[in-house]
Amino acid sequence: MAAEGETLARAEEWGARLATRLEDGARLLAVGNGGSAAEAQHLTAELVGRFERDRLALSAICLHGDTSSLTAIANDFGIEEAFARQVVAHGRPGDVLVALSTSGRSPNVLAAARAARECGLTVWGMTGPGPNPLADLCDEVLSIDAERACTVQELHLVAIHVLCGAVDATLAGDLRRSHAEVHA
Repeated sequence: MAAEGETLARAEEWGARLATRLEDGARLLAVGNGGSAAEAQHLTAELVGRFERDRLALSAICLHGDTSSLTAIANDFGIEEAFARQVVAHGRPGDVLVALSTSGRSPNVLAAARAARECGLTVWGMTGPGPNPLADLCDEVLSIDAERACTVQELHLVAIHVLCGAVDATLAGDLRRSHAEVHA
């Protein structure tokens, strides 16, 4: 695991890079189970809404948020495919998948990461202690070396807030640009 400062620096770097991609029309897909699902949803809410500054709404989709799709896919294809199928439906080359898993071993999160790679998305993972299967599937990983899942989740939330702060800072000069100008 990287030291605390390196972990926060990585989150800040991700935020700056993500801001540029989202401003250029890419989208963020986020996925996790349980507490990690709540954090994935928190991340997407901060981007679509606002974190600390008013700015354009950014395209961010939390893959467990559409319960009708989630339950239909799980019923028809199995819970392991519940997120992967949505990645295939919504993901495009240049988009980013943020996959959160405290263990790094959740089968449906791993399947989503595989699908994202096959579809040309960049895959960033937020995990607990490495090495783990999710870290191996990601282009970049932010791993937290903590024994307790709750500690990993708490530190993932700190990293998410750092990432969102970097998005806001990167886009600070673009507050007056219209949605039409950004997506023209």
